[in-house]
Amino acid sequence: MRQGNEIRVIISGGGTGGHIFPAIAIAKAIQELQPKAKILFVGAIGKMEMEKVPEAGFSIEGLWISGFQRSLSLQNLGFPFKLMSSLLKARSIIKKFKPQVVVGVGGFASGPTLNMATHIGIPTLIQEQNSYPGITNKLLAQKVNTICVAYEGMEKYFPKEKIILTGNPIRQQVVEIEGKRNEALSFFGLQPHKKTILVVGGSLGAQSINRAILSKIEDWRQLDAQLIWQTGKTSFAEIASKTAPLNLEHIKIYEFIQRMDLAYAAADLIISRAGAIAISEISAVGKPVVFVPYPHAAEDHQTKNAQRLVERKAALLIRDSEVNMDLYDVGSQTLSNSELLKSMAEEIKKFGINHADRIIAQEVIKLTV
Repeated sequence: MRQGNEIRVIISGGGTGGHIFPAIAIAKAIQELQPKAKILFVGAIGKMEMEKVPEAGFSIEGLWISGFQRSLSLQNLGFPFKLMSSLLKARSIIKKFKPQVVVGVGGFASGPTLNMATHIGIPTLIQEQNSYPGITNKLLAQKVNTICVAYEGMEKYFPKEKIILTGNPIRQQVVEIEGKRNEALSFFGLQPHKKTILVVGGSLGAQSINRAILSKIEDWRQLDAQLIWQTGKTSFAEIASKTAPLNLEHIKIYEFIQRMDLAYAAADLIISRAGAIAISEISAVGKPVVFVPYPHAAEDHQTKNAQRLVERKAALLIRDSEVNMDLYDVGSQTLSNSELLKSMAEEIKKFGINHADRIIAQEVIKLTV
């Protein structure tokens, strides 16, 4: 392992906060262990990593790449050209930056970048966040040196000798909630004697969850509880206008919550999508949760993620197709069942792995020897 010397690392992937924030966490952990490390991100042009990575203080290059549509689509006609362009651009970036190791975190850009790195002979590591891997990581698994995973039993999909169980990198400041409940209640303007439901749909929001709440807004308003509701960017304006005439004193509506640590600290129950990082954060804070998996995620991996916890009685699951009908009943009944809330909190805490970013960073640095 290089000590004190400059190491050069490329981290590739993105598309959603679920890929980007862990990638940034890994980068920061590498810098903590190796302060002289030079890190370059490679993302997809037009995706949110092109904005979020520079905000975190890192440089990023963009590839002209998008996903291959599984259904018949005219968009697929351009895919071969985008792929070839991205492979050539990735090779150019690698040749110019001269990394000692290349890391893939999932998302469109990781495929071309990792493929080119393995072709050139540069050590590579992939981080698989889900309990069921995507096509890109399945294809890369035979070529890369190390595979960091968040779930046990991943030898079904990857070569056993390459697997290291690390958990998912999570934003440490987000899961440090001890002693913050009073601050959280004050921050969101909540009442201490009422239970609180936190509704989150991931970094992009969740329209089906939003519609389910909106369709029974009168029931939620009359419930003896309070809501912190993150709508996401696409739904916020519509929800704000439709709820403006109503007296929603106990329902706090946000486009995006910057202080997720306080949101977690305030919550007695969480309603959430089942993205890998959301699950890792909720497990780390040990809060009971109702998952509504996004049904169009690749390989339906969100449902598979959630089912791992449901099998261990650590969470509840509502299918997206049933959320409009069931969300209020399940949410209100669960909130009133103190024993269930307590047992789910205890079980989900067992899934929490802290400091995965540091463990992965150590594996990345090992490959630079």
